Amino acid sequence: MSTDEIDEAIDWLGAPVDCGACPHNELLAEGRCIPLRACLFDRYARRIDRFFDWNPEIARHYLAHPYFEVRSCAAKAAEIFLLPALLDDPEEAVRWSAARRLPDRYLLKLRNDPHREVRIRVAHRLDPVDLLPMIEDRDYYVRQVVARRISPDLLVLMIDDDDVEVRRVVAERISPQALKRITTDIDAGVRFEAAQRLDATQLPDLIGDPDWRVRYEVARRAALGDIQPLLSDVDPIVRETAEARLGKTPDPSGKKVFERNHSHIEERI
Repeated sequence: MSTDEIDEAIDWLGAPVDCGACPHNELLAEGRCIPLRACLFDRYARRIDRFFDWNPEIARHYLAHPYFEVRSCAAKAAEIFLLPALLDDPEEAVRWSAARRLPDRYLLKLRNDPHREVRIRVAHRLDPVDLLPMIEDRDYYVRQVVARRISPDLLVLMIDDDDVEVRRVVAERISPQALKRITTDIDAGVRFEAAQRLDATQLPDLIGDPDWRVRYEVARRAALGDIQPLLSDVDPIVRETAEARLGKTPDPSGKKVFERNHSHIEERI
C-alpha cells in the first residue's frame, strides 16, 4: 500500500488519529478511507483531499470545520451553492478553493482580498475589463499581472507605476500612440523596451539618451540622415553600427559589423 511518505497518522491537534472514534469508521471496511492514505481527520492535506475525492457527499458537512485544510479540501467537493459563504473565510486557502469553482462574478469580491496570492490568482482569471480597479494594487506582482492582461489602451494609467518591472510590461504592451511617453522613464531598461517598439521616424528624439542600448536602437533603425551624430558616439557598438549603415566601414554592406555587434549586445544586456 502506497502512502504519502509521512508514516504517521496525526490529527490537526497533534494527537494520533483514532479510527475507532471516527464518525465515519464504517467507510474503513468499505475501502472508502485508508489510514495513511485517505483520511478526513489526518492533518496531512493530501490525505484529507483524497478522502473527499472518494467521499464527496460528506464534504458539505465539513465546510465549517476548525481546521482550515479540512475546509479547503471540502470546498473542492461540496455542492457549488454552498461555496459563496466561504469567500469570507479567514484563511486564504479556503477562500481560493471556493472561488476557483464559482462563476467569475464571485471573483470580483476578491479583487481586494487581504492575501496577495488570492489577488494574483484573481488577476489571472478575471476578464481584462474587470481588472481596472486592480491597477493600483498594493502588491507589485499583482500589478504586473494586470499590466499583462488589460487592454493596451488602458496602460496609460500605469505609465508612472512605482515598480520598474511593471513599467517594463507597460512599455512592451502599451498602444503605439502612447509609446513615446515611455521614452522619458527614469529606468534605462524601460526606455530601451519603448525604443525597440517606436516607429523609426520617432527615434531621432532619443539620440542623446544616456543609455547605449537606446542610442544603438537609434543607430540601427533611424533614417540615415538622422544618425550622423552617432559616428562619434562614446560607445563602440553604437558608433560602429552608425558607421556600417552610413558606409563608413571596409565592409560596405555592414553585415559583419551587424553580426558582431548583435553578439556583443546579447553579452552586455
